[in-house]
Amino acid sequence: MNAAFEATGLDWLFTAFDVEIGRHAGALDAMRALRMAGMLVTMPHKAGCAASVDRLTQTAERFGAVNCVFWDGDDLVGDSTDGDGLIRGLRVDHEVTVEGRRVGVIGAGGAARSIIDALARHGAAEIVVVNRSEGSARSAAELAGDVGRVGVASDLSASDVVINATPIGMGTDRGEGGTEMPCDPAFLRANQVVVDIVYHPLETAWLAAARGSGALGVDGLSMLIGQACVAFERWTGCDAPAVVMRAGAERQLAETAT
Repeated sequence: MNAAFEATGLDWLFTAFDVEIGRHAGALDAMRALRMAGMLVTMPHKAGCAASVDRLTQTAERFGAVNCVFWDGDDLVGDSTDGDGLIRGLRVDHEVTVEGRRVGVIGAGGAARSIIDALARHGAAEIVVVNRSEGSARSAAELAGDVGRVGVASDLSASDVVINATPIGMGTDRGEGGTEMPCDPAFLRANQVVVDIVYHPLETAWLAAARGSGALGVDGLSMLIGQACVAFERWTGCDAPAVVMRAGAERQLAETAT
């Protein structure tokens, strides 16, 4: 964000604040009192902020969770931008659209649900949800309406786009059998678009395996920068400099790694 502000000539500063669990309403009061231009929200405050803003976008209302807060007149509006951020990242970074395509989504948590909703709104022909819990998978698939269904890992072979929407592969998160893989990479194939929303590390074992099979691999910075671009434009009314923002994020990740 700070790289974006500098590139667009805005005398703005983006900084992080630690907010204790249960104190989200106070953070929003501070935003009102100080007239902060915008706010991004991380766990565990997403649901609490959804209940504390003045109103919600349709997407945020649907999920009861907020990751972006912006002003509309005198109202604080909460939005959920992960799904649209992923769609935007695919289009801007890789010239990939989901309209008319079969998409497999691994996971059924908050990020997965936002992604499934966005995929359906952007015209995916089929959305197959693969998850350890069938009940959660069914609930997530219902967000896609008639194009959503519950599947198993082997169904991913028939997908044009496969998305890991779980944290498996990040830090100590592991999949079944203790592996760093959200599913068996044998189910991936050449000519697929394979997306991993994990961005630390940038090259996960699963993404490396997908690229090894001939798939187009899309790392987690694509969605991260995509949703940040949405937030930037909500706050500023300016076009987001996505290339500059990605370069800034890559520099920060490199510094963290060392």
